[in-house]
Amino acid sequence: MSKKNIFAISGSLRSGSSNHAILRVLADRVPSDINYTIYDNLATVPPFDPGVDQEPLPKAVTELRGLIAQADAIIICTPEYAFGVPGQLKNALDWLVSSGSMADKPVALITASSVGTNAHFALGLILRALSADIADATSLLIPFIRAKMDTGGRIIDEGTLERLEKLFNEVLMAI
Repeated sequence: MSKKNIFAISGSLRSGSSNHAILRVLADRVPSDINYTIYDNLATVPPFDPGVDQEPLPKAVTELRGLIAQADAIIICTPEYAFGVPGQLKNALDWLVSSGSMADKPVALITASSVGTNAHFALGLILRALSADIADATSLLIPFIRAKMDTGGRIIDEGTLERLEKLFNEVLMAI
């Protein structure tokens, strides 16, 4: 039996972001029979252009679609920028629309930001447009994330850790 794959995407391009830190917290909870990959190439995905959404696709798009297609579950952890979805994350998701690669895949959405409600809502709509399988149990808004972390980027708020653990267990049960 082959290992299941969880593919994690941070909506922040900054490697030291709180969103990357959350994905690393989840990485520490991965059972040995699961592959867990944090995608680090979001910045390489070119601007979406429906006129070039055909073979041959840009290399970064082919890679992203392939990784999504191979995933048994997807976790997106993102901040909110200017009251919306970070541009590069939205761009990458736009490249997935015509591929159908997210259709019926279990997706966890974590929005960790100062507030985050706008991006969280908008991403829920985008994921439904992609026919992703997103449920209330795999959707988590973490407002004021910086106040819930120490200066080393570790989450120190027990309630946040408990909610992340619960969400991650739901993802594991979905695959």
